Amino acid sequence: MLVRLGVVVLVLAVAGGGVLLLKAAVRPDERLPVAEVPADEVSAANVRPGAVTPAVVDTAAKPQAKPQPQPGEDPLRAWARRLAEPTGIPARALMAYGNAELVLHSTDPACHMSWATLAGIGRIESNHGQYGGATLGENGRPSKPIVGVPLNGSAGVKSVSDTDGGRFDGDPRVDRAVGPMQFIPSTWGRWAADANLDGVGDPQQIDDAALAAARYLCTGGRDLAKPADWWAAVFSYNNSVPYGQKVFGLADGYARTAMAQA
Repeated sequence: MLVRLGVVVLVLAVAGGGVLLLKAAVRPDERLPVAEVPADEVSAANVRPGAVTPAVVDTAAKPQAKPQPQPGEDPLRAWARRLAEPTGIPARALMAYGNAELVLHSTDPACHMSWATLAGIGRIESNHGQYGGATLGENGRPSKPIVGVPLNGSAGVKSVSDTDGGRFDGDPRVDRAVGPMQFIPSTWGRWAADANLDGVGDPQQIDDAALAAARYLCTGGRDLAKPADWWAAVFSYNNSVPYGQKVFGLADGYARTAMAQA
């Protein structure tokens, strides 16, 4: 089941007892070449951490905005199709970010999760599932698994011993971040989500990864409409001021672009 059905199905799932959160996930297809992600080169935004949050856009109803869905097209897909070109984000990735916001709007409305924040992180972590020449398929998976560098304690890299036996990252010696949102396997094990309701929580699948990232950012009762909580959430993802500034600049730009297109 593709996420184009997710707006209705996921809300119903929430009403019936919560989003499916699974610990299982498929292992990256080892027959495919791996896109290994190094540090990103996006310039940092000129903003002081903690002072402001990105521009806020009310996207809970935005999927129903112009243009009107084509016959048989759901509102989320129409929204993503409309914003893909002006934002430079693949429509399939926008659907995942928008879907995650809609789910959190239902399950944790006090968090004020924004698709733009997820998009800012997704751009830095994997260029929205396109790192290393990968393309994001309609099934939400990159054409080749996205796997980070070995976390072996080498220069500029922290040391993280293997926690998954290579199940998610293909490395039985040390951990590597995996998927479009670059989850470390141990973190994925805690926050894994099955956003497309296929019965599998898969860090390489962008719907699952975006929803897991949204839940992770909202942990601890954070309200991302508050500057202190927004910055704390982003720093929990990567405790680096330049990283947080990059996410801010991207998220703010995406939100403002969406508002201009409304």
